[in-house]
Amino acid sequence: MNFENWTCPLPLQDYPSIVIGHGGGGKLSAELVEHLFLPAFRNSVLENLGDSSVMPALAGRLAFSTDSFVVKPLFFPGGCIGDLAVNGTVNDLAMSGARPLYLSAGFIVEEGFPMSSLAQIVQRMAVAAEKAGVQIVTGDTKVVERGHGDGCYINTAGIGVLADGLRIGPRQAQPGDVVIVSGSIGDHGMAIMSVREGLEFETTIESDCAALNHMVDEMLETSTDIHVLRDPTRGGVASSLNEIAGQSKVGIAIDETKIPVKPEVASACELLGMDPIYVANEGKLLAIVAPHAAEAILARIQANPLGANARIIGTVTANHPGMLVAKTGIGGTRVIAMQIGEQLPRIC
Repeated sequence: MNFENWTCPLPLQDYPSIVIGHGGGGKLSAELVEHLFLPAFRNSVLENLGDSSVMPALAGRLAFSTDSFVVKPLFFPGGCIGDLAVNGTVNDLAMSGARPLYLSAGFIVEEGFPMSSLAQIVQRMAVAAEKAGVQIVTGDTKVVERGHGDGCYINTAGIGVLADGLRIGPRQAQPGDVVIVSGSIGDHGMAIMSVREGLEFETTIESDCAALNHMVDEMLETSTDIHVLRDPTRGGVASSLNEIAGQSKVGIAIDETKIPVKPEVASACELLGMDPIYVANEGKLLAIVAPHAAEAILARIQANPLGANARIIGTVTANHPGMLVAKTGIGGTRVIAMQIGEQLPRIC
């Protein structure tokens, strides 16, 4: 966004960078809300600008999620902290089978942060929300002193509605179930790391940051025999499947040769000494489904542009409960353990 082309009042244009007063609740705060946030996120609920937003009562059960985003750098190939904040919370709701409807957005901005950068983040959030079909209906802005905020942090919370009788969760995996991944893994984590480390490849590694709620809707239209959905963010596929195995008290066996990894992502992981199965994703899902429904669900995922490279990668078993094991490319078997620490900090 070109800051010079803004049509906002002179007082806001007089501040090319965030100052403490923008979080003080006075005139500068009001200008920021009225001429930046409100035009970007405008909807009938938000326009009331009350201390709380009033929405119509929703039929069915509610899903509620919250997440905070501290990614570094704030802008990266394929996205920015704004896209990430919207898509991350939308996906968390969708993984329960819910239809996301409303989001809140809380900004913690550092004094001196460029107003033009904040505008870019806000606009990217607005576009992501429109694509996902959700409304940002309430929010807050706080400003911290220079040197105490690393630019901008965002918290989003979301509310969605899900049908009665739908039971999708990490405790629902059953022996015989099939494990599906919706596409290539490790894209987001390696997009971030390639920027941090200054790595260059023939093809730019881009984040897979995307909202998956429409894909989940299509999957549920195909079959409701979906037992678990999970977006493998921090800790990647390995951590997600380990958590599911532990919570469902089952074993999970995967075939490493069937897991899709882009060549440039594999190269970056090899260069940095990382295993793609532990690297974060922001636009992929894992689905654990009943065996009789697996092929139909896989075909529906592959019909979606976000799932063109989806694959069946494994099965759920009664053996080795609580453990994730993998068949390797040389025919052996290895245990894939949960990582103790965080392989890639500040990834989301």
